[in-house]
Amino acid sequence: MTPKRALALLIVVSTMIRLAAAAFLGLGNDEAYHFLYALHPAPSYYDHPPMVAWVEMLGLFGMGDVSSKLALRLGFVLLFAGSTWLMARIAGRWFGAWAGFYAALALNLTGYYGLAASTFALPDGPLLFFWLLTIDRLSLAIDEPRRLGLWACVGLAWGGAMLSKYHAVFLPAGTVLFLLLRPTQRRRLIEPGPYLAIAIGLAIFSPVIVWNASNGWASFAFQGKRAVVGPAFRLDYLLGALGAQAAYFFPWIWLPLIAIGWRLARRWNELETEHERLALCLCALPLGVFTAVACFRPVLPHWGLVGLVSLFPILGRDLADQSLALPSRTRRKLSVAACFSLVLLAVAVSEYRFGWLQRGEAGGFGVLTRRTDPTIDSYGWDQIADRLDRLGILDDPRAFIFTRNWYMSAQIAHATAMKRPVVCYNLDDPRGFAFWSEPEQWVGRDGVLVMINDDYTPLSFYDQWFESCKPLDDFWVERSGKPVRRVRILRFTNQLAALPYQFTPSQAAERAALRSQPSEPAPAPRAAIDSGPRDRVAR
Repeated sequence: MTPKRALALLIVVSTMIRLAAAAFLGLGNDEAYHFLYALHPAPSYYDHPPMVAWVEMLGLFGMGDVSSKLALRLGFVLLFAGSTWLMARIAGRWFGAWAGFYAALALNLTGYYGLAASTFALPDGPLLFFWLLTIDRLSLAIDEPRRLGLWACVGLAWGGAMLSKYHAVFLPAGTVLFLLLRPTQRRRLIEPGPYLAIAIGLAIFSPVIVWNASNGWASFAFQGKRAVVGPAFRLDYLLGALGAQAAYFFPWIWLPLIAIGWRLARRWNELETEHERLALCLCALPLGVFTAVACFRPVLPHWGLVGLVSLFPILGRDLADQSLALPSRTRRKLSVAACFSLVLLAVAVSEYRFGWLQRGEAGGFGVLTRRTDPTIDSYGWDQIADRLDRLGILDDPRAFIFTRNWYMSAQIAHATAMKRPVVCYNLDDPRGFAFWSEPEQWVGRDGVLVMINDDYTPLSFYDQWFESCKPLDDFWVERSGKPVRRVRILRFTNQLAALPYQFTPSQAAERAALRSQPSEPAPAPRAAIDSGPRDRVAR
């Protein structure tokens, strides 16, 4: 089989598997939240730039079904097929066609990119695609620096990466590091090409800057404070971050990549190609920065992993060399890795549907609890929507639905297909809900509170906002007879005043005043809602 055919087979087979998983698995919390991006078009959003919404819109409006999980995820599955092709293209141009195939295969065998970002509606999928597209164009521009058209393409690709996730800022930073460290490349810094790329990229990114300027730099501040380090070094945070990185990529991919990075750094002056040096520089900054932050505070594992993407072409070359020297051993090793990914996906899908690994509350078979089962977050929101429908809430024009948590509100919004408005009443972290409605528009209407599990907001908090409260329902969502989450539904009648959940200075002052108020015990009539659940829903 030729490398080209092997790559085509990899793309077709893996895409079909991902489409099946995308159609079957329920939405994760972030996905349900990102679904609301597509329903609220904007130049940017509180958490991320707008690319994730644009990719969602391709599927949602292309298939004509805004409630379809497959439609929501379709664009991300197709983008990863493109990322697989780009990885093969980059590695193939650098080191040969078989290196390209093996680099693409290794990318597909990672946990985070091969299983998650390739299937689910997450901003890391578009970031990966445009990150690779930028590297593809950049390596050509560095080889032929006088062709301004290539630098313009670098700017277009980098602009797409910046519209996907702010991590793309490390691409020009890594490029500048490469140009500074290579004496033969430093003249690029006084040539127009790189500056043309930066100008085009910033022009594409400018709507995000304008949106932030118009909203108190909310998104930049939110993401920036997540990288602010703590006061003391924490070895446990660092070890946890490294272990999580290995788990996200799987050790058989992560360890060779780390070894490759170390090898390139040690042999910097002896490296055969500038491509290897460029790959190391593009890897070093994001991986190094987020590893440094992890020394002082917890970080999400995938933040720095995008840096390792640039090392996959070298990993592809190493695997191609191994396949020539030890063909049987290499095929066996890659087959085991592929089988592990497929088995893991099959276990996740079956656990989502049947919950066979979850123990019941009374014990029994199972290694997971409802608090440790990762599929729990995605399951059963349709049951809550059905109950809201049976209570007549989804047909009541006077009612709106709220929770105190952004992802719970997002899950209910998707499950109910937005038949009723859904908001997030949280003084500390309403996320994008702070921008999708005005607090005043809910005054005079009835708010239906959906409480999930143990909500730590006392019911007395809502007394000053509503006229009265009536418990409507109390039940458990179940999966194969095992409890998933407790749901309590209360109707608060006639909202009296606007709750200040937006990020404006005046509403921030109102929130500070509210936090200073002492909490009072809940009134007696509401005690019934705190008793055990009256009903169970089994599905």
